[in-house]
Amino acid sequence: MKDACLALSLSLSLSLLLTIGGEAVAAQEAVPADRFSSCMSTLRGEAASKGVSAASFDRLTKGLAPDLSVLEFLDYQPEFRTPIWDYLAGLVDDERVADALAMREKWLGPLAAAGERYQVDQDTVLAVWGVESNFGRNFGKRPLLTSLGTLACFGRRQGYFRGEFLSALKILDTGDIAPERLVGSWAGAFGHTQFMPSTFLRLAVDGDGDGRRDLMDSVPDALASTANFLHRAGWRTGEPWGYEVVLPAGFDTSIAGRSNKRPLAQWNARGVRRADGQPIAASDAAAGLLLPAGPRGPAFLVFRNFDVIYGYNAAESYALAIAHLSDRIKGGKPFVTPWPTDDPGLSRRERRELQTLLAARGYPIGEIDGMIGANSRQAIQAEQKRLGVAADGRPGQKLLNTLRADPPSR
Repeated sequence: MKDACLALSLSLSLSLLLTIGGEAVAAQEAVPADRFSSCMSTLRGEAASKGVSAASFDRLTKGLAPDLSVLEFLDYQPEFRTPIWDYLAGLVDDERVADALAMREKWLGPLAAAGERYQVDQDTVLAVWGVESNFGRNFGKRPLLTSLGTLACFGRRQGYFRGEFLSALKILDTGDIAPERLVGSWAGAFGHTQFMPSTFLRLAVDGDGDGRRDLMDSVPDALASTANFLHRAGWRTGEPWGYEVVLPAGFDTSIAGRSNKRPLAQWNARGVRRADGQPIAASDAAAGLLLPAGPRGPAFLVFRNFDVIYGYNAAESYALAIAHLSDRIKGGKPFVTPWPTDDPGLSRRERRELQTLLAARGYPIGEIDGMIGANSRQAIQAEQKRLGVAADGRPGQKLLNTLRADPPSR
């Protein structure tokens, strides 16, 4: 992923690199700048369609320059590349559940108001907040106009990002968020619950009554806006997202699929049973069978509310993380069926422990934060090579247990 998109986005400048020495470097640097300037001129002409005047466009984009490093992330989404047991281990752990319960107590009033106003489940709103920004601790630090301006002019999906760039300008022009505060992810999501700019314009609401919609510095605004998102996506109050089930031996998994919904009576007839021992209602309510790790892993019957969560970020692993966290906040237990792996993923506490053990061996890990970045992966690969196992850079229970039992020599 790291270099493919960057190389593609700069392909038009390759002919200039046939010159020698400093001229080649100068040409490589000049072409993106020229393309960016031309792209901004085009976007300036389109800004009126978003209600942004030419004067506002000029004011808000003055001095704007591209950051081509964001192109490296275009083809990488952890929801699709990370094993499901690693993905959920880092997002739904005891630490996040404890944080969620503390935040539910602290923000009980705004949560209750949002849930009542939009008739959605408060704990699902809370779970979105926890997964998206770790309850406001991790917003992302990239200036949105820089990231979105770059993506609007280079790489693939430029049409999509042009719309998001112009939407970000509209947000700043209306004064809901100050320019210096509009920072977020490489792709342009921002705030406590990580709205894209176009989503903000459609669905953000004023939850604290100050006349502004501020997802950066107002928790009530973020909670109410997220509740509005779920409401507008079709949340059905009083209905579950789904539940874990156990399949009978020899079950035909060809009928599985979130969208392949069937009446509960049919699942009952096929021998599907709830993992918690409760009976499945013999009704015409429609549910799909979700097998995120295949027939050997945990299985779930999912309803309409799961699809609503899926709409927040179109990945089944993401929706399952939100749904499971919301259950854990309510007092639910971990899944009954284990993941089909002999090397389960690590919680954030365990990832910090792994980083600490690697740092003690002299690896330049940097901050011990539980975030497995480039330094941590390089250290993991080095230890895996030393141990004679596949050097894939993946943090797992096997490596952690091995390092626990093998303290570094002094």
